[in-house]
Order: sequence, then C-alpha cells, then structure tokens
Amino acid sequence: MTQKPQAKFLKDYLAPSHTVDTLCLTFELSPRNTIVTAVSQFVAVGNATQLILDGVDLELVSCQVNGEEWQSLEKSDSELILSNLPKAFELKIVTKISPQTNTSLEGLYLSDGAYCTQCEAEGFRKITYFMDRPDVLTTYTVTIIGESKYRYLLSNGNKVEEGSLSDGRHFAKWHDPHKKPSYLFALVAGDFDVLEDNYSTKSGREVKLALFVDKGNLHKAPHAMTSLKKAMEWDESRFDLEYDLDIYMIVAVDFFNMGAMENKGLNVFNSACVLASQETATDRDFHTIESIVGHEYFHNWTGNRVTCRDWFQLSLKEGLTVFRDQEFSSDLGSRGLNRIDAVMAMRTHQFAEDAGPMAHPIRPQQVIEMNNFYTVTVYNKGAEVIRMMHTLLGEANFQKGMKLYFERHDGQAVTCDDFVNAMMDASGVDLTQFKLWYEQFGTPRVKVATEYDKQAQTYAITVSQSHADCDPVKAPLHIPFKLELLDEQGESIPLLTKHGEIQRALDITEFEQRFEFEQVASKPVPVLLEDFSAPVLMEYSYSIDELLHILRFARSDYARWEAVQQIFMIEVKRAVTSGDFKLDSKVLDALSVLVETLDGDLALLAELLTLPTFDTLASQFEIIPVDKLVSISDAFEMQIAQSLQSVFEHAYLSLQDSGSLEAKDVAIRAFKNKALYYLAKTDSDSVASALENQFSSSNMTTKLASLKAAVAAQHTKVESLFSQFDSQWRHDSLVMDKWFALSASLSNDEVISNINTLYAHPCFDKGNPNRVRALIGSFARSNPAQFHRTDGKGYALLGDLLVELNNINPQNASRMITPFMSWKRYDETRQQLMRAQLSRLANLEGLSDDLYEKVEKALAQ
Repeated sequence: MTQKPQAKFLKDYLAPSHTVDTLCLTFELSPRNTIVTAVSQFVAVGNATQLILDGVDLELVSCQVNGEEWQSLEKSDSELILSNLPKAFELKIVTKISPQTNTSLEGLYLSDGAYCTQCEAEGFRKITYFMDRPDVLTTYTVTIIGESKYRYLLSNGNKVEEGSLSDGRHFAKWHDPHKKPSYLFALVAGDFDVLEDNYSTKSGREVKLALFVDKGNLHKAPHAMTSLKKAMEWDESRFDLEYDLDIYMIVAVDFFNMGAMENKGLNVFNSACVLASQETATDRDFHTIESIVGHEYFHNWTGNRVTCRDWFQLSLKEGLTVFRDQEFSSDLGSRGLNRIDAVMAMRTHQFAEDAGPMAHPIRPQQVIEMNNFYTVTVYNKGAEVIRMMHTLLGEANFQKGMKLYFERHDGQAVTCDDFVNAMMDASGVDLTQFKLWYEQFGTPRVKVATEYDKQAQTYAITVSQSHADCDPVKAPLHIPFKLELLDEQGESIPLLTKHGEIQRALDITEFEQRFEFEQVASKPVPVLLEDFSAPVLMEYSYSIDELLHILRFARSDYARWEAVQQIFMIEVKRAVTSGDFKLDSKVLDALSVLVETLDGDLALLAELLTLPTFDTLASQFEIIPVDKLVSISDAFEMQIAQSLQSVFEHAYLSLQDSGSLEAKDVAIRAFKNKALYYLAKTDSDSVASALENQFSSSNMTTKLASLKAAVAAQHTKVESLFSQFDSQWRHDSLVMDKWFALSASLSNDEVISNINTLYAHPCFDKGNPNRVRALIGSFARSNPAQFHRTDGKGYALLGDLLVELNNINPQNASRMITPFMSWKRYDETRQQLMRAQLSRLANLEGLSDDLYEKVEKALAQ
C-alpha cells in the first residue's frame, strides 16, 4: 500500500545541521542528459556527522567528500543521506537530469526550446542534491556550458567570464556576491531578442538592464522595461532602497506555472506578464505588467536580501511585497481603483478560501505540499495585515520600522515575528495583540450598531467582533476601523471624543467596544470600515438612501464604489427571498445621474456600474443559490441597460480617446466599453454597427471589449466576431488566450462540447498553464450557469482535466481544483456531483502530493 504524504509542522522546525560557505555549479546542457556538477563547502553545526540532502528525479553519477568517493550514503526517491562525515568538508556531487521530459515546470526544463528554471518553493532538488530549504544561504558561482544555438547563458549575479570551447560549445560564468537560498537560483539558456537599457541609482551607480523575449516580440517589451525603471525609482524615493548588482535581467518564457519569479538579478517571467503592445494587450494587461514587474523587483529587498527562515513564514516576503506593489500602483495611478482591485481579490477569492477546507492563517501551522500555500490568504490577506500595520503606525513610523528591519536582518532568513518586532521597536507601538492576525484563520465578522442622541448631540458606535470560522478563538483581534461621518449636506464631521479627535482609525481591541462622538449636530450617515481598513465581513443595516448618500458625498472613491456594491447586494438578497427581480427605481435613477453628469474619473464610474461578481454574491449565502444568482444578475443588468439606454448612447458617442496609455484615455475607454456592454443587451438598431466598428479597432482593449459585450448579450454577431478573431490572431498564443477565455464564457448549452473541440485547436496545449487557465480556468470561474449544470457535465469537464494534469503538471492541477473545494456550500444535487469528482481523484493511482492534500481536506468536510 502506498504511504500517504505526511504533513510538516511549524512547531517541529529545526535549524539546519550544516552551513554552506560556497556552492559552485557547472551545467553541461543537453535536452535529455544535462550533467550538473555541484561543489560545495560544508561545515557541521555542533557535532553533526550526518547530512540529509533533498533530491527528486535525479540520476546520481558520483558523490565525493574531500576528493574521495563516499561510501557511507543512502539514497531514496527524495533524499540522499551521507553519514560519518568530518566537521568541515568539500562535497562534490554529479547528477544527470532530463529537462526535455520535465513537464512539471519545476527545476530545470525546456520552454519552447529554451532552458529555464523554477526553484520556488522546492524545485532546486530537481537539479541537484542539496539542502533545499530557505534558511540555508550561500554564495553561488555558476558555469553554464551549452551549444552555440543557445546564444545567451544566464544566471544570478554578475557575469565574470565567458568564452568558446574547442568542441564548438561556449560557456558563461556568473557570480552572485549576495548569499541566497536555493529557491532563488535561476538559469536560462536560449536565443532571444533583447531590449537593453540603463538605470542610474540615486547614489550614482550605473545598472545595466536587459529584457529577454522570444524572437519577434521585441516590440512588446518597452512597457515592461519602463515599468522596471519606474519601480527602481519608486523604491528609492518611497523606501530608500537601491538596487545592489551591476545588471538586472528579466526573461519572458511561455511555459511557467507562476506569474513571475524574483530570482536574484535574473527574474524569470511568464510571458503573459511581460509582453504588451496596444494591438495585442488590453489596458488592464498594461496595468498588470507594471504591477508584477514592480512586485518582483521589490522582492530584491523584501524576500531576497531578507528571506524566510522556513516556508511557513512565506507571507513575510509575499504579504509585504504585495503591499509594496499595491502602494507602487496607487502612487503612480488611482489609489481608489487600485484599492477596489485589492478588495475584489479578497472578496472574490480569499473569503471563499477562508470559508473552505483549505482555510489557514497567513502563517500556516502545517503543510503537506508547499506549493499549495501560495494562496490568496498568504499573499492578499497577508498584504492586508501589513496594510493594517501601516494604518496603526502611520507612514513615518512604518518607514522607521522598515529601516530597522533591514538593519537587523540584511542577509538573514527570518520570521514574521522578526518583522513585527522591528515595527514595534522602531515605532514604540505595542503590536503584541496584533500578532494574532498571523495565527488565526477564517474571516472575522464585525457587527456595528449606532445610536444618535439629538438632545446631547452625540453619536455612538458599538463594534463587536466574532470568529465563527476559527476554533478555538484565543482572543479578540486588534482591528483598525476607519470611519467617516457625513452630515445631511454631505460634509465630513470631525470625529471628536472626550479624549480628543480621532485621526486615523478606531482601535478595536475587545470583543465589543463603544465609541461616542460629540458635537454631532444632526444624525450622520456613517462610512464604516472606510477603504476596507481590515479584512473582515461587516454587518450593518444600511438603508438604500444612506448608501446613495455615501455614493454622492464620501471622500473616498473606494467608499463610493463600496456603497454601490452594498446596494446591489441588498437588492440581490431581497430578490432571492422575494422572487421579485426588479431593481429599486431609486438605484436606477442614481446610476442614470452618474452617467448623465460623467463627473470625475470615468474608470471609477465604469466600476460603479458593475455588479458584484458571482463569487462575491455567493459569499453572502450559506448555501449558494446558483440559479437565482445567475438569473438575478442577468435581470439587473438588463434593467440597467434598458433604463439607461439613452444616456449610455449619448455618452458612448460623445466620448473620444486619442488611443494613448495616458490615464485620461484609459478611463474613457473603460467607460465606453462598459456602456457598450450594456447597450449590447438592448439589441438596438445601432448596436450591431457599434460592435463591428469597435471590433475593427487596432486597439486590443477596444476590440476585445466589443467581443465581450457580444458574448455577454448573446448577440447574433458573436459567431462572426469569434471567427474573425481566430483568423486574425491565431499566430499569437497570448492573444488567443483571451479568445479561449471568452469561448469558455459563452452561456449556451453547447459550450462544453465546444471546449472539448478547442482542445484540438492548434494554439492549445494542455502542458501550458496559460492555455489551461485561459480555457478551463475561465470556464470554472466565470461561467457559473454552465459549470454548475445539474447534469454534472461542467464538473466532469474539470475532473477529466485534473486527471490528465495530475501526470503532466501536478502544481497546475492543484490550482485548477479550487472550484471543487467549496462543494459543501451548494445544494444537495450539486454536492453529490462535485463529491463524485473528488472521490474519483482520491482513488486515482499515482495521485500527486499537490492534489492529495486538497482532495483529502475537501472530502474530510
């Protein structure tokens, strides 16, 4: 009987048995027979005489200690154990690996003919035997030997030597002076087009910048390069952090499990997160690329120079760096729109994770497969925890904390507690209670009650917190609760208490607290949890009129959007209960006024006109009423379209953009595309020509929006537009990903058979995570009516794919299984159908650790 994978626990952490002074790697590249020679200098900690090295899918050629073949060794499928070792020794290990057959996209593999690596979290063990853990830091010297067709031989650090060999091959030698863990190692070998540039740091150092892309894609690289230079400048101005090597490189590859990887000085990126031209990428793509390029660059300090002691501390680097990339995007663009994006990720994905079987704290206590904990909880909720810390400390104290953190821990592998302690010591603010955010899982619920005393002119707010998902609850969390009070004229009322004026936020530190505000002349409308100041579910009985008041007057753009979202959710809940799918006329009137005036940021206005996602709505229900939510959303959108048709038409025709990437033009396109989305539902005489005119645009944002509008409206033009798009863009796989995603969102009963047909499309490849996510990921995530069919065909489609991916790419399979994890939140029929697919996977011979952990937890509910 196959042994079940075993969990690892944070409480069992032990420091490494040895330190590694240096590691010299030599790669002799060959598709099926790459030879890796690793020479390292080990020193035992204490009296250790045994060394356990990690290794998977390796052929051991030789193992020498101090120049002698070592006989005291034991090898298994995952380890090489050396015994009877001296205190200090040189270890030379030669292994053979096969990049060509490595479809897991971990370790060293081939991507469209180029060699590349992905070592986070535990991929280095697929390259050579080593202590593959983040708290083993050493300096790397890497020599790469390859055929001349692999023009560029790249690794971490600075290039120190290169040349030709007598057999026609060539080599390059790289040295990284900064100690790093194995997960930050990178190697790339291939022939690319290269965009080069330079950056002068504020201290006057010249840094060479190089961006490597597939041949023919150089024209799509400038935006990523511009984003990199913006990120370098921003990190210097906001955090006083400079880059520390002579060269910074980014390589774009098509086969990559993640978005990108922050390997020291040599970032390997998914091509979807680098390549962009306005003909092939949307405005949203440009924003995403800027954000991700920034994120990976910011890791140079928050992740590379200071790294994680163990993988349970992953949020130390990821939560902090997500916060930093969010601030980067907000400082460069619209803070309101970026905050909306961040909250959408929380409500659409993270709250669902908190409510499911994979719920875990941002610092997990146990793992089976580490890849399964690269989650929205660790990343996005982790960023929210950093943001709360920033709110509690303020910008000046937060920056003092960051400075102390780097002074104490540069070049070290540390813990989340080390970060919080630096913040406390630098600011003098006690964050002891706040640390519970790192330990408790689940989404806290915050209930708010208000009371106005007209005679005393006081307004009281009582805030209570509960933690139904977390058992046991150790103590109340420290929650920063931002607040604005609006008077009848929409003016902001000072938050005056008997202890003084509150400037930043209420400190919620007890299970229930009461706050009383003075000199409140009339009953105010409260803007509660302003800017989503804590990742909680808030309960408060707003009226539609109060929310419309917030929409009109709130100082925060996010709060205005949140008011509209709350209105829609109130209306959806009412419709689910009553069966009356008619929107309140006051809501339609308010939206009409917004469109008529076209006041302010048009991109924000487009968001104000957008209904909550299916997943956001679903989070409001214990048992998700799938069919009703789909029908109600469709009905509400149709009412908005019909009620606002004339104002949409006027706005659509009157607004013109110049086609640039300037914020004003991006906003105009965002609003016009939203208007067309609604107009397509009316099927007026002018809509067909508007769809065709937009589709003929050379701007992908405009073109794709017309196709999306036609799909959402099930317009008669859909089939023709789909065919034209396929013919025009079949040569560009990244653009075709957009086509695959829209194909999967068609809401007709033929969509599943159509998807099965698309598996044979010349642009589709099940081994490529981008293609799989575009087609099946979009279907499961964005087509609830068809994915949740009561005949089970939608679930079977995903189940069939997971069976295949288990053998091709287990990591991608683990990410694709997410829609099944919440199976208990559906009606009995759907529960049985999803459970059947989970049981099918559980009984699969050779089930990967990646899938095993999630399937086991899902079925254990």
